[in-house]
Amino acid sequence: MLFFRSEEQVREWCEAQGQEMNPRVTIPQLWGLATAWYANRLAADSRRPQPDEIRGIFARLGLEGEFWDPRSDSFG
Repeated sequence: MLFFRSEEQVREWCEAQGQEMNPRVTIPQLWGLATAWYANRLAADSRRPQPDEIRGIFARLGLEGEFWDPRSDSFG
């Protein structure tokens, strides 16, 4: 995971590395993802979210598109 201050810095880094720009996550989205994903990790019956739950978490955070679909085989 890499952190950048702006979209311009992301674009510059991608160009310098010869990489395409992939979906990006903001710090608030990352925090929301972490708190939703690990909300019950200390419970005895803790389990990983299932694909439908994962899609719901991503949708609530505004992480949309094929990249964020856990049933997709494409990570464009």
